[in-house]
Amino acid sequence: MRVPDVLYTTHFNRAYKKISNELKLQIDEREQYFLADCFDIRLKTHKLSGKLEGLWAFSITQKHRILFTFEEDGMVTFLDIDDHDLYR
Repeated sequence: MRVPDVLYTTHFNRAYKKISNELKLQIDEREQYFLADCFDIRLKTHKLSGKLEGLWAFSITQKHRILFTFEEDGMVTFLDIDDHDLYR
């Protein structure tokens, strides 16, 4: 499924500024895959459950994920980037 555009929360932007340049490069690459097909197998896109039910995540590395939501107009909002502690 192609994503027309991504919106970024202030929280996401702050988290992005704090990470290493190497991880930023990986995020930028993965975002291109995401825009072309948000369910690209390389991203491991999945629904979340528990207290994060209704939200989605995709993998940047084995440790890092981006938390996001699908909007009604087909857009996507990136909410956070973090390691697996994000799920706790």
